[in-house]
Amino acid sequence: MEHNLGMQPGMERPSVNPQSNPFGNVFYGAGNGIIRGGLGAYGEKFLGSSSNFMHSNITHYLSDPQYYFHVNAEYVRNKLRVILFPFLHRGHWTRITEPVAGRLSYKPPIHDINAPDLYIPFMAFGTYVVLNGFYLGILGRFTPEALSLQFTKGLLSWLFQILLLKGLLHAMGSVEAPLLDVVAYSGYVFATMSLAVLARLFWGFSYYFMLPWICICTGVFLVKTMKRVLLSSGRGYERHSSRQHYLLLFMVLAQFPLLFWLGKVSV
Repeated sequence: MEHNLGMQPGMERPSVNPQSNPFGNVFYGAGNGIIRGGLGAYGEKFLGSSSNFMHSNITHYLSDPQYYFHVNAEYVRNKLRVILFPFLHRGHWTRITEPVAGRLSYKPPIHDINAPDLYIPFMAFGTYVVLNGFYLGILGRFTPEALSLQFTKGLLSWLFQILLLKGLLHAMGSVEAPLLDVVAYSGYVFATMSLAVLARLFWGFSYYFMLPWICICTGVFLVKTMKRVLLSSGRGYERHSSRQHYLLLFMVLAQFPLLFWLGKVSV
């Protein structure tokens, strides 16, 4: 005999009294509220900490890009004078700080000649490429491919300089310099190279006299800058540390092959 487990016609389904357990819905609603509130608070805390972590790391490594373009004509003139003739700079090499939102922050380049900027490196890089294009035209060897090769060579040398400075700072115990600071310090080499290429356009032999001088000036400027970075990072520059002396000397010597390679026009 088969048993029909379904509802028979005419039979009424027993009603369920929703008030049979008056405390069930109360506890259920309260439990849901506690869970939702707890998850919401945890989510806000997690998202807030993640946002703060990402913001602090992005600020540490990249800083604010607008800061590096806050310049004027007076700053550019004075900065180029320091880069091209670091021996004549009689002022201090430390950066100027100011209180912002309860903490110390560095003043922008327009108010501090020792602040790094990206305006001069980018403009100097473009000038370097254009002047090499003129030189290729004078030699009768200008082609888009040759100009593209000079552009690529400039980018590779810029990248090499960035890696060199970051590696030396790490070896000397300082890892606090933001990436854009190092990019700016590395790009100032194109200001000196543009001057050398410009001299070669007017008198070819003057280039070979200027290039060694430019290598020395670039090395001195970078040494002064790296000492300041070490002091500002809290690591400190040890005057009697032979290891730091050798690393800084290596940085100066590395400018010679780098700038000679930059000055070589390839076709």
